[in-house]
Amino acid sequence: MIIRGRQFWFSMVGIGFFILSMCPSALATSEPGDNGGQKSEMEKDLLIPDLLDSQSEPEDRLVILPEIKREGERFFLSSFKLPDKITFAGMPVPLDNWQVRERIEYEFYQFLEDQGESIILAKRTGRCFPPAEKQLAEAGLPDDLKYMLLVESKCISAAYSKAKASGPWQFIPSTGRRYRLKSDAVRDERRNLEMSTEAAVKYLKYLKDFQDNDWFLAMASYNAGEERIRKLLKEQKITDYWKMHGPRETMRYVPRIIAAKEIYSQPEKYLGLTKKDLYVPLETETIRVNVKESQRALTSIAEEFGTYLLELKMLNPEFKKDVLPRGTYQIRVPRQTCPNRCFRQETTQ
Repeated sequence: MIIRGRQFWFSMVGIGFFILSMCPSALATSEPGDNGGQKSEMEKDLLIPDLLDSQSEPEDRLVILPEIKREGERFFLSSFKLPDKITFAGMPVPLDNWQVRERIEYEFYQFLEDQGESIILAKRTGRCFPPAEKQLAEAGLPDDLKYMLLVESKCISAAYSKAKASGPWQFIPSTGRRYRLKSDAVRDERRNLEMSTEAAVKYLKYLKDFQDNDWFLAMASYNAGEERIRKLLKEQKITDYWKMHGPRETMRYVPRIIAAKEIYSQPEKYLGLTKKDLYVPLETETIRVNVKESQRALTSIAEEFGTYLLELKMLNPEFKKDVLPRGTYQIRVPRQTCPNRCFRQETTQ
């Protein structure tokens, strides 16, 4: 009986393969509009990997925009639109010019495409913007200039480029020296947010005057150098940044800052974040440390003031090494962990 059962099973399998070989259309997908094209959920699941493999050409991927899921709904990047009118630093952006709109839209969607990074950037603004806002306001400069920080360094104080630009405002060595930001074997003041912001404010004021109050040209000059921009304008017989043909980085630089303002000034609209979601400014105390021996480890200083090496270095990114040679230093430490000595210093200074 067992043998006969096996023979029957093999016979049925053989008949099945014969039928399929005679009717290959039974396996083919139906054409669009064919009522026979309705498939069971299991069939759809089995076919999805094959469909994805067959549609993975680069040109197809360009038109399939990533989804953004928010509050239980599905959104696509195409649901976000650049406004018809935008101003930056009090100047209207000429979005009615086709190439201007396309350049800014490109940067706009580039930011939104990587939602994870955009969320982190938005959160960082809670910490890196307040010093910039304060100093820009005191200098009488537009608040919009703070968005340069997102494009220059992503609000990372220790950012460093191949061109040897350093810090949140990405000063190259020569410009840093010009605005008295010291850099030696021990520390790089370009990495200090407050000090570099003060220097950036002075430089931007100069560039604004150099470019006849045109903030678009001033920002382009910040990126490429004022003399280089002046030369390009003269060669091309133009006075408008938006008509200038220049280095690719500089061509993208100003549109990227404008796109950053549109998104990160409205994180609730584009990223689903509220103000309470942003990182809060760190509460720190600046203490004076006198190193009398030949050198002192930052680990020792961190321990004395109730913190640890990693946190101390993150609060003081200007220090290049883990030790400080003989000298006097101003160091930021967390207020909540700093012992009474911090407050005694305030009364003795």
